[in-house]
Amino acid sequence: MKVATWNVNGIRARQAQFCEWVARERPDVVCLQELKAEAAQVPETCRLMDYHAFWHGMRAYSGVSLHINKNSFAEEPRFSHPEFDMEARIVQAQVGELVLASVYVPNGNKDYPAKVEFMQRLAGWAKRQHDEGRSLVLCGDINITRTEMDVHPRERRPGIIGQLPEERELFSALLENLVDVGRKVDPDNANLFTWWAPWRNMRQRNIGWRLDYVLASPAIAARAESCKVLAEIGTSDHAPVMAAIRPA
Repeated sequence: MKVATWNVNGIRARQAQFCEWVARERPDVVCLQELKAEAAQVPETCRLMDYHAFWHGMRAYSGVSLHINKNSFAEEPRFSHPEFDMEARIVQAQVGELVLASVYVPNGNKDYPAKVEFMQRLAGWAKRQHDEGRSLVLCGDINITRTEMDVHPRERRPGIIGQLPEERELFSALLENLVDVGRKVDPDNANLFTWWAPWRNMRQRNIGWRLDYVLASPAIAARAESCKVLAEIGTSDHAPVMAAIRPA
């Protein structure tokens, strides 16, 4: 199973890149963030006929979508939103006892308390999935660097949002029931970044932050064979991340 996530920073600006990437890679699950478009504004070319999809967006701001290949699962997914959804930031789908979700955590620069509350409720929601016997794959832009290693040394600034100890503690609470698949398969890579400031050739120099994650229940993460940052894909300030997971 291929599971991919990408903060596109505007689906209309990235529509051709999105279609080309999906056509080439054929992921089983695709999670997008920062659509910056209402569902009616999504280009028709992005409405892939062989994927079940739910577009959950707002005009010029935020937004997430979730795409599930029709040939990958035996039953049709049931799309919904957890009760803590705000500003079109999370969509989930249940397929049997598996829950798939695309999430876009607030960056916190305008309303830091809202980010803290969202992360607390996200962790609580993930725990409920675990306690009720469901498996979970949660993908998206968490807007937190999990550890110091997830920030290039030149970008490490104590006290800045996205690198705060409190935020990392909230991330750790989320990981009480989930596994960071990227770090599981590549634990010592100090150059694993998914976002780069759009100036001074930061992307080309790989001076970035790791903000985008594939998180999975332990039994699913144990079958992960790879989890790669596709830094060559697209013109968003984020790169896609794609994990390959063996069948059970």
